[in-house]
Amino acid sequence: MSKTLILSVLFAYFLVLVLISVFTARKANNETFFTGNRNSSWYLVAFGMIGASLSGVTFISIPGAVGSGGFTYIQIAIGYIAGYAIVAFVLLPLYYRQNVTSIYSYLGQRFGKITYKTGAGLFIVSKMIGASLRLYLVANVLQKFVFDDWDIPFWATVLLSILLIWIYTFKGGIKTIVWTDTFQTFFMLLCLGACIYLISDELNLALSDIYSSVSEAGYGTVFQTDDPMARNYWWKGIFGGMFVVLGMTGVDQDMMQKNLTCKNQGEAKKNMLTFSVVLFFVNVLFVTMGGLLYLYVDANPEIHAQWLAVSDVPKGDPDLLFPTIALEGGLGITISLCFIIGLIAACYSSADSALAALTTSFAVDFIDIENRPAHQRERIRKWTHVGMSLAMLGTILIFKQFVNESVIDEILTIAGYTYGPLLGLFIFGIITKRRVKDLFCAVICLKVAVLVYFLNTYLMPQFAYKFGPELLGINALLVVLALFIFSSKADKLSGDSGKISAPLQG
Repeated sequence: MSKTLILSVLFAYFLVLVLISVFTARKANNETFFTGNRNSSWYLVAFGMIGASLSGVTFISIPGAVGSGGFTYIQIAIGYIAGYAIVAFVLLPLYYRQNVTSIYSYLGQRFGKITYKTGAGLFIVSKMIGASLRLYLVANVLQKFVFDDWDIPFWATVLLSILLIWIYTFKGGIKTIVWTDTFQTFFMLLCLGACIYLISDELNLALSDIYSSVSEAGYGTVFQTDDPMARNYWWKGIFGGMFVVLGMTGVDQDMMQKNLTCKNQGEAKKNMLTFSVVLFFVNVLFVTMGGLLYLYVDANPEIHAQWLAVSDVPKGDPDLLFPTIALEGGLGITISLCFIIGLIAACYSSADSALAALTTSFAVDFIDIENRPAHQRERIRKWTHVGMSLAMLGTILIFKQFVNESVIDEILTIAGYTYGPLLGLFIFGIITKRRVKDLFCAVICLKVAVLVYFLNTYLMPQFAYKFGPELLGINALLVVLALFIFSSKADKLSGDSGKISAPLQG
């Protein structure tokens, strides 16, 4: 596929996003940027959240993972549904009652200022690492297949990507993102469906015959029940998926900020429950695509050799399988265009909301923008947005220098460690009325994160046990246990440590 055509598609796509931002950001202010004036239609939020939840990494990694794990990602997707139900009926009502702009304000009300800052800090570190890594992976694909041929340096590719995001989000913020995510989700799903159809047609497979053919080739396992020590054992996937949603959606400012733009709590619940069901079937489509990709590469040795040539690992990088087949697999320009548009849509619908959420959390939780003089607030928000953009750029460039694709899963796991303590704080605060000294909460969170890291890295491998997505839940439950041990009934605590700080209103 022509590199010029790819670049033209990229700029045309972003031009549409900028046009959307022009119409949605009219008369925008800080309230618009942070909360969308709490006037979003629930169905738009639900649909747009699909793209924001998946990201560019999902677009290329879930299909690639079918080669080693079959369809076992569906186990995690089943757990997602349970997690979203808990978010809808437990966490969303809490946030709406508190009328928060940043969800971490709840921690200040429940525990104290130190815990509040610790929770917000854990989110910022987690989201910065996760969002930067996801954008890095997609930028790396574009670099390998497009910009290297033009001798454009990687830093320029990343700078351009972040600049384009900044341009269409800097004014309208979350209100603009609700609309751009809807647009991007539509194109992502359209392109995903088109790729499935085109590749199955190339393989002369009817859509109804895909799963049976994938199963015959050895890629069709849905529930892994043979090896309890493996990362993808069935209960690890289901329970891990539930905890991943609770940690990386329920107590994540990025995902909750969209939900809090709904008109009321009832609409937010409808949004969350509808979104969870649709997302399950979207994940089924992604693993179906993965099965087709491996059928295609198995049937075409020359494409397999090409895949190995662009990979940095001997058996082929699964994250580069889809790009190789779509862009250099001889399937024509249509599938190449579908891949590029789908990848861009999946990537930027995740990255733009992450940037808005980082800006919101830092401005509200650390700069205390809501209590600053009115004439300073917009300037503070704009400069915070610039600062978060530059921080993301720097983080991605660090990844390029010190990270290679073979350890990317480990880095995502490390980023997930911070969500475990964060989820533990919320669980303890909601299900108990006990009090913990403010400083103890912060110390417990940090120590448990370090403990779980050493368990995962050094101890459990000695027993041939591999943590899967359940690691986040174990992290959270250890924090709950530690908080209970060091807690007391409310009437036994005295002084500032037992007080609940005044609510921070949105």
